[in-house]
Amino acid sequence: MLLLNPGPVTLSERVRKSLLQTDLCHREPEFFDLQDEARKRLVAAYELDPAKWSTVLMTGSGMAAVESMIAGLVPEGKRLLVVENGVYGDRIAQIAKQYGIEHEVARYEWMQAPNIDAIIAKLDAGRFTNVAIIHHETTTGRLNALDTLSRACADRGIGLLVDAVSSFGAEAIDFDGGGITAIAATANKCLHGVPGAAFVIARRDALAKAASRTYYLGIARLAELQDEHNTPFTPSVHAYYALVEALREFEDEGGWHARHQRYAALAEQVRAGLAKLGIDSALPPEESSVVLRAYRLPAGVVTYETLHDTLKAKGFVIYAGRGGLSKELFRISTMGAVDAKDMDLLVSSVAELLR
Repeated sequence: MLLLNPGPVTLSERVRKSLLQTDLCHREPEFFDLQDEARKRLVAAYELDPAKWSTVLMTGSGMAAVESMIAGLVPEGKRLLVVENGVYGDRIAQIAKQYGIEHEVARYEWMQAPNIDAIIAKLDAGRFTNVAIIHHETTTGRLNALDTLSRACADRGIGLLVDAVSSFGAEAIDFDGGGITAIAATANKCLHGVPGAAFVIARRDALAKAASRTYYLGIARLAELQDEHNTPFTPSVHAYYALVEALREFEDEGGWHARHQRYAALAEQVRAGLAKLGIDSALPPEESSVVLRAYRLPAGVVTYETLHDTLKAKGFVIYAGRGGLSKELFRISTMGAVDAKDMDLLVSSVAELLR
């Protein structure tokens, strides 16, 4: 079965075999060597300076990393602006509410791009210390622009917190040229690991001032103990095995630039193939990520349920639209161990169904 949903992904044999390594106690030096390798490789994925940036690993899904980042890196008594144009921006707003973080939401329709000029004007009119934004909003496949907002945050001394859960490892992220304080991401999307290992990459100076709002996901304690070759709790050891092997494979294959090119070619192959069948993209390619694209269900021709079940019988798992878009859109990701032949078979399977 090939997974074309937005994570988890179809594993390579190399990563799958890594799960069969010896059982390992998380208090032994061999585990801490594994943890250290993962942290170093994650910082190196975007050629970051380890003296300025630190990886904080945690056991959980990508949302665990997002929650840890928001709860820890918005200082006590400070104010957060949440940019929302999909499900995941809404989740950040819910996290802020849960922890009693004073916040405001710059809300846009789910098919709409955020108005960066209006957001910057809001920053100038308010008293915000942080902005949170989704980089790749998988609700629609939109890649939200970061660079102008990041520079504006840097100019104003505002910390930008980025949900890069489904973009890290495949899309450009300008860490050093702007105002990014931290990103949250996960092993089981563009890095091609397995669920259970998530991480925040944050500026060390921000970690030194982190708030203590949460216990298990407390980012300051996690960062401090990991720097000391330690861990506060029992991590998902085998997920860490897979993450390290996935990162080795990631480097061997050329890093994020190569992964971006690979995804872009597969995504365009699917887009062009479906367009010939009369299935339109929800967004123009230039507004979309290379990781996932959303497509419009042909009205009155096929339902999502029929499309999903037919493709699953052929060996493909696709994904529905979210919320109010569930009857309008379906989504296809090109992450994981999939190739051009798989995409040809996917398109031909859709063509067969439509005939």
